[in-house]
Amino acid sequence: MPLSFAQADALFRQDKLNELVADAEGLRFLKLRSLNRTEYLERLFQSACIARPDVGARQLFEAAFNAGINAPAIEACARDIYRDEREQRRANEAELINQLYRVQEFNWGGLHQNSLEKTIVDNYVKKITDYETLCRCVENELLTSLRGYVVCSWYNHWTSIIIEDIFKDHANVLPAVGLVKKIDFFVRDTPFDLKVTYLPEGYLKEKRQAAKLRPELTLLKRAARTYGLPISSDLADAVLLQDLWAKVSDHPAAECKQLIVELVHFRNTLVTEIEADSSGLIRWLYENQGDRRFDASNRLFLVLVDQRNYFDSWKLKRAKPLMEARIRNYLDGCGNNPGRRIEFDWEGDRYSTLSDAIIVRHQ
Repeated sequence: MPLSFAQADALFRQDKLNELVADAEGLRFLKLRSLNRTEYLERLFQSACIARPDVGARQLFEAAFNAGINAPAIEACARDIYRDEREQRRANEAELINQLYRVQEFNWGGLHQNSLEKTIVDNYVKKITDYETLCRCVENELLTSLRGYVVCSWYNHWTSIIIEDIFKDHANVLPAVGLVKKIDFFVRDTPFDLKVTYLPEGYLKEKRQAAKLRPELTLLKRAARTYGLPISSDLADAVLLQDLWAKVSDHPAAECKQLIVELVHFRNTLVTEIEADSSGLIRWLYENQGDRRFDASNRLFLVLVDQRNYFDSWKLKRAKPLMEARIRNYLDGCGNNPGRRIEFDWEGDRYSTLSDAIIVRHQ
């Protein structure tokens, strides 16, 4: 018997997306779910020439499923909605990208979305007792940090929309026009959650350790001590790595130049290996998720690598022509069954998912 709405909904809430995809009615449920906004569903009924059922907004999704509207009709409606919304963005896209290129620094200022209020309360509200000191700290510290936070959030928001549009513009991709948990789009009927990332420092560290090489930060610190370069004690390791990399790179000593050459060569070789087989990186990315964001959904990783300066890889999020060429190449050649089966471990349990990685590098 075909899946009922209740059965499909239960599988969806249990994150069993691939079980839904394996069933025709389950796949229809997911595609319909991508239209799960009142105005979209009403447009679907209209395009399917079916009278809107006399039910409330919360029941409209189930009513649409039970109305038997077929998958091609759902897809056509989703594409029409996306096309209308895309045209509005397309008109301003060139100027938007122009504005994104004005961002010269990507620095959150010590503030992050999940801890913004806590950081302010802990470091200013509860810590400072003098009013004049509070105002001075707000002017000199907090406003600068907030500016960095807002600029980074703005940059991430608009570059994410540009990147998603590159995928959704492709003929092999069905956009999820509504907000669907863990689904940004379907590639030939396979749902994917898009994740944009860079070469992870943790993965790089593990690969160096496996090759019996010392960590980059350890080698850079040693070079800094040898040549009398200052080592900041107030920086987190990730920031200190970039700081010392720049200082050692600028030193005229041949040993410093050679160290940077060796570090870059290892990174470049690793990127080439990932391009040949990204399974190890994908597994690492699943197994090193944050606890609060863990899930085993299908993920398509877009890995951005600027080999001119690895620490500037964030800038590639606005390099639309570069990303577009690589993404289109992937989508043109991924076949009818995109993604690969990835097995990974998480807190003692074994998970299986469909995933893939697209490497975009500026050489």
